[in-house]
Amino acid sequence: MAITISAKFVFETSEPTDILLQFEAAEIPEQRLLSADTSLPQAKHLARIAAGDDIGERIWLRVDGKYSVDYRAEVELDRLLSPISSLDRVEPHNLPAEAVKYLFDSRYCQADRMQSFVQDEFGDLAGGARIMAMHEWIARNFTYTPGASDASTTAVDSFVERRGVCRDYAHVMVTLARASAIPARFVSCYAPHVTPQDFHAVAEVFLSDPTTPGGGAWYLIDATNMANAENIVKIGVGRDAADVSFMTSFGQSNFLSSEVSVSAS
Repeated sequence: MAITISAKFVFETSEPTDILLQFEAAEIPEQRLLSADTSLPQAKHLARIAAGDDIGERIWLRVDGKYSVDYRAEVELDRLLSPISSLDRVEPHNLPAEAVKYLFDSRYCQADRMQSFVQDEFGDLAGGARIMAMHEWIARNFTYTPGASDASTTAVDSFVERRGVCRDYAHVMVTLARASAIPARFVSCYAPHVTPQDFHAVAEVFLSDPTTPGGGAWYLIDATNMANAENIVKIGVGRDAADVSFMTSFGQSNFLSSEVSVSAS
């Protein structure tokens, strides 16, 4: 499947300010860039660095004044797809090093506080069957509500409020999985059929790999039900949204506008 992406955004600073961006589709085995074009005006400083888990790149900018970014890409997806409900949990002592850090609490995902709820609600299920039950619970109990959360909203806050946007749904999914000792990470991404169309966020869980005896793999899951694993284009991964924000400003800045378009063919 080929996914066509267009993203434009504009921001402004009143003095020289360091900005860290992550908005480009990652070039990784499961997704191949057929074409990509990033337009970045001249800046006081511009440098590319590897992003988390070597998935994608980040761009350092030092900007003074108004700055616009224009990005276009076409991406071909070829991803491992397995029914998550049929997959086993990889026991913690058998996890590879890359997955272990995604068992722990992070800024927005306080898994320790959700362990009692997870045991009471999903204690009779295990592995992928438990993950899918969590997914269905979130989809059934949460309302997608733009403006209901902000940059300080945690998974526990969202669990109490039962509303939010894709960021909040992903944080809750990640938190419930980690509370079950299943590694889970936050994924920034593009996907068609997201309403309203924008940068999107989903979760990814580490479960058994049916193609490799004793092995494990990462599987995408979207609690908003707006995107499917076969049409999600990864930008980056991290412990939570703080690790993969498409724009992080280390100083005062004003975000002026954004426009995202994603289609499948």
